[in-house]
Amino acid sequence: MNVHALVHARIIAALQALQSEGALPSGLDFKNVEVSPPREAAHGDLASNAALVLAKAARMKPRDLAEKLAGKLRVLPDVESVEVAGAGFLNLRFAPRFWHGVVTAILQEGDAYGRVDLGRGERINVEYVSANPTGPMHVGHCRGAVFGDALATLLAFAGYEVTREYYINDAGAQVDALARSAYLRYREALGEDIGAIPAGLYPGDYVKPVGAALVQEYGHTLLNFPEERWLPLVREAAIAAMLAVIKEDLAALNVKHEVFFPERSLTSGQDEVRVTIEELRNKGLVYEGRLEKPRGHDDGEWEDREQTLFKSTAFGDDVDRALMKSDGSYTYFAADMAYHHNKLARGFRHLINVFGADHAGYLTRVKAAVAALSDGKADLDIKVCQLVRLFRAGEPVRMSKREGTFVTLHEVVEEVGRDPVRFMMLYRKNDAALDFDLAKVLEQSKDNPVFYVQYAHARAKSVFRNAREVFPRFAEGAAEVLNADLSRLADPGEIDLLRKLAAFPVTVEGAARAHEPHRIAFYLYDLASSFHGQWTRGNELPHLRFIQPGDGTLTAARLALVQANATVLAAGLMLLGVLAPSEMR
Repeated sequence: MNVHALVHARIIAALQALQSEGALPSGLDFKNVEVSPPREAAHGDLASNAALVLAKAARMKPRDLAEKLAGKLRVLPDVESVEVAGAGFLNLRFAPRFWHGVVTAILQEGDAYGRVDLGRGERINVEYVSANPTGPMHVGHCRGAVFGDALATLLAFAGYEVTREYYINDAGAQVDALARSAYLRYREALGEDIGAIPAGLYPGDYVKPVGAALVQEYGHTLLNFPEERWLPLVREAAIAAMLAVIKEDLAALNVKHEVFFPERSLTSGQDEVRVTIEELRNKGLVYEGRLEKPRGHDDGEWEDREQTLFKSTAFGDDVDRALMKSDGSYTYFAADMAYHHNKLARGFRHLINVFGADHAGYLTRVKAAVAALSDGKADLDIKVCQLVRLFRAGEPVRMSKREGTFVTLHEVVEEVGRDPVRFMMLYRKNDAALDFDLAKVLEQSKDNPVFYVQYAHARAKSVFRNAREVFPRFAEGAAEVLNADLSRLADPGEIDLLRKLAAFPVTVEGAARAHEPHRIAFYLYDLASSFHGQWTRGNELPHLRFIQPGDGTLTAARLALVQANATVLAAGLMLLGVLAPSEMR
């Protein structure tokens, strides 16, 4: 039951009735008619812009049209009032029985409540994490991993066929540096004193197991090989080992991918990078030319030469982009273009990339590439996850991947648990910096959002355990609860809870449209706050307690409300990849 959709349908029906009566002209376009919460809760339950968007076409004053429409809506049996406000907004307020239907819908639909068919089964590719396979994941990677995973789950819940993808950057200088680091650790494992790890390589202890594994596989053999022979062998072994570590880190967060796409595959076989460049050249979008020196670029590093360039300025970029380096190899951007060409070839027309903060300047050129490659038929949304600042009891925790002193994602999950990490990574919009305090996320208080939401679910479960001591048959899902007389729910706090529950489907739809899973986290906190608030009121006013020993009918109705709350809390937490516990210790 989507309350907004239901009210929207009623408004359209009322407008059509006015047309049939001749009070409105035929042929009006209703596509811009919207239903939304009013700006201030005191103005009503829901508001509509119908009169404002239709007045011009209807050749009427907005307020006059609004009054006619209000007259049709006021006669509906569950409408308490309809007021015309401002230039012609409609503010609607509904009787309690309207909101009672929300509980009925939730109890009938169960964990399917809130699902929407926004995607209509269309395929969408969500690429996230895609960290270089040069070491364990750190807490900075964690945010993009959780964001992408939750977004994929949200989109699936909203009706899309989702593919979760990881792009393995296994080509280029960074993996060669990893291979040389592993080779040093290989020599160390054979008993050699290798001294300090040279600058530019990876000094972390996490490379030592790779060296030990190379000894197990090759013994002393690699020492007799020239670099051009041992480098590819060590590189392959190192990448495989780091990917295994990364997948283990992702598993600790319950982050999943269906596809791990290796960058190196783009230049093997038919060389998809070359194919992509030629396809764009045939479209007149690749040419040989010169670029101006970037502002602030060091003259000593600048090479003024003719280059192979992509006309990204034709698609909104500020400069055209180079596709070939001076040594004849492809640029990183050329490979990235080929990767997106591959996605399009696999039939995806909806693409989402989750980037880290260090890629913020890369967005426009990638969008230009997708627009060019798809002839504007594919859409790409790039979500940038800003930095995570790690604290412990208010003190900053240093991270440095190069120095080998970074705090790994796995360590963070081990210290505070998966659920606090996932929830808190989503309890702030992705494009805002996030402070993550390892001590605060373990606090059992209202100030700790993940505890507060999970505790609301556990508290709802405890209500049923307590209720069975008084009414043994009143279990979750029992006929007495499912068929309860919901007209007994009349307290303002109960109606407020019902309104919050009714907002879940529209929250899901809005979050899915905007690709913003943090909206679910915010919603859950609000719902939990209302539920805890009603619990507290019951402690202060016994007649408001969920369990009324002398009134089984009222208790059944309130237990139905409690079960509906637990159902929605569990569904929302599922979208975030967070457990909904039955007990909290």
